[in-house]
Amino acid sequence: MTELAIGIDGGGTSCRAAVADRNGNVIGRGISGPANILSDLENSLLNIVESARQALSDAGLAAETLPSVAAVVGVAGANVGDYGRRIENALPFAEGRVVTDALIALQGALGDADGIVGAFGTGSVYNARKNGRLNGIGGWGFVVGDQASGARLGRDLLERSLLAHDGVHPASPITDAVMTEYGNDPERIVEFAHSARPKDFARYAPTVFEHAAKGDAVAVGIVTDAATAIGESLEALLWPECPSICLLGGLAEAYEPWLSERYRPLLARPKGDALQGAVELAIKLLNDRQRGAA
Repeated sequence: MTELAIGIDGGGTSCRAAVADRNGNVIGRGISGPANILSDLENSLLNIVESARQALSDAGLAAETLPSVAAVVGVAGANVGDYGRRIENALPFAEGRVVTDALIALQGALGDADGIVGAFGTGSVYNARKNGRLNGIGGWGFVVGDQASGARLGRDLLERSLLAHDGVHPASPITDAVMTEYGNDPERIVEFAHSARPKDFARYAPTVFEHAAKGDAVAVGIVTDAATAIGESLEALLWPECPSICLLGGLAEAYEPWLSERYRPLLARPKGDALQGAVELAIKLLNDRQRGAA
């Protein structure tokens, strides 16, 4: 019996995979394109499987090993409609589970301990574990949710740039830079927005933080609003004895200076990232599978 587990972190920008033995030793890693199941289910599935194949290849194993492994895939949107189930039913593994990106982030950051995790990359999502019970919020996609995500930062920047162009709000160096990028033609921004995916908006996130650090009024407003949204979500999950809050993802460090002082004493460095969490959950699935077969 093959004793391999694959953890997959399906992000909006890229899909990462790691294959491990039943003891948790990672022996291979892979990476492929984005896995945003809400906006592109078919290509997300292709990228999920491709990342697993690359991880096996990195471990010196043939792609034919796929049907014998246990795998856990964490993706945004797994909690929306039947998207997660459709991906799960199509997975080519011996046993596969699709869970939210919040769950793998929580497991990676806290292990089996209690606490709160907020993850901020292309999207955003939160999860908490209190006395072993899980409570997740957010992860609804940037059109109606994902506050403080990279995609929302980029969308908000383009919106405020158009407002500045129309004279509704004052302009600033960052809105001037955006308008220059698009030839001072607002219609080009609108055309971009209609066809752009979350990762296309998210590419503006570093620019927003760079200008905010310089005191750009528009950038400061965007980041301040985002930090307020983070605080509101943390409040929805926080309890008096909460031992720690972990911020994860590519934007986590950038947000720390902007958060309310209320949360800073609870901030803790995560034990690992979302991919590690996916691997740990995949190992649990593998061991459960083997116990069931015994």
